[in-house]
Amino acid sequence: MAKSDAHKPKPAGKQDYRKIAEELAAENARLTEALQRERADATNIRRRHDEEIAQLRGRTKVAVVADLLPVIDNFERALKHVPAELADNDFVKGVNAIVKQFEKTLTDMGVQRIETVGKPFDPHFHEAVSMEDGDGDDEIVSEELQSGYKIGDEVIRHAMVRVRR
Repeated sequence: MAKSDAHKPKPAGKQDYRKIAEELAAENARLTEALQRERADATNIRRRHDEEIAQLRGRTKVAVVADLLPVIDNFERALKHVPAELADNDFVKGVNAIVKQFEKTLTDMGVQRIETVGKPFDPHFHEAVSMEDGDGDDEIVSEELQSGYKIGDEVIRHAMVRVRR
């Protein structure tokens, strides 16, 4: 036997090829399963990230709107006290236009004004600051002292109201 023949690998038999094929198939199945788990994990991470971003946007929107509400309130209070002789003044018309623009922007953002006067008192949406005696058994909002706002079912600010019973 020549020296070079000693280092030659022995030819594999049919069982050796079957064993190798089974081992490769098992390894392939294990790697495929691992890849599927990784893909599922990546999909879940992406979904959670998207949900967190949506929640953050919602919280940010609520915070910004809450900060702007006092400004809107002051514009509305100023317009309630405009003397009759100045009602057609261009400055007053401009302030009215600003208030309308604020209202439209809020509506476009999904912000709704909470309904008050004539509606049943609901502590989820209304904050009663006084109670008046009336002739009914139900608590009905008789006056709105400060507007309340909500986005969907989330209250940004409760409406400050007077209630009549």
